[in-house]
Amino acid sequence: MKVLIRTVAETGSTNADLLAEAAAGAAEGTWLRAERQTLGRGRAGRIWNSPPGNLYASTIVRLRAGEPPAPSLALVAGVALDDVASAYAGCMAISLKWPNDLMTGSAKIAGILLERAGEAVVIGMGVNLAEAPAGLDRPTASIHSLCGSAPDAHAFLLDLAAAFKRWLGRWRAEGLAPVRSQWLARAHPLGTAVSVGGREGLFEGLDQDGALLIRYADGSGETVRAGDVFLL
Repeated sequence: MKVLIRTVAETGSTNADLLAEAAAGAAEGTWLRAERQTLGRGRAGRIWNSPPGNLYASTIVRLRAGEPPAPSLALVAGVALDDVASAYAGCMAISLKWPNDLMTGSAKIAGILLERAGEAVVIGMGVNLAEAPAGLDRPTASIHSLCGSAPDAHAFLLDLAAAFKRWLGRWRAEGLAPVRSQWLARAHPLGTAVSVGGREGLFEGLDQDGALLIRYADGSGETVRAGDVFLL
């Protein structure tokens, strides 16, 4: 897979742009970074605030027969993002939170958004390098606010593209197991109290397809394939 990185000063949404490019035949390995987004978005249609100095980037994956479930690409993106963020932000403890967040303690420092167009999946990643957006429904942090300096967004993306290519290759060649194992090793501990859809329970790991396993106080369990999860 050849990696092609393009940077623009401003766009509405890097995911929206690459969805259109994917429909027009753009190749896997295409990356688009924007220095500023005016219509950035997160999961469930939420607005993704885009202050300057942070990373806003998306890439295209072309699905092939026999691969693991497409939603598990969120885990691929998560472990790649964790590899790079942990290398750049040694001053902070970073963990993964299902399905698409990178956390430091209870504060979010990065998010992932998957959107599909036919056999193409566009994966958007936003990382708070320089500034933590305010006014959201959850705590946020940035590498700059906790470490005193912000990584260069382009340099960060070069490393991220390489890490994502490496983990995508393992996902294809070895299946989901090694990605799932790495994700669990870098997630909050088993038994962590979480809220899913307003119901509180304990994090029990991931099933073999990457879905979230929850155990409730009454002893019942649930396999969650989509939804918002909050750490308690």
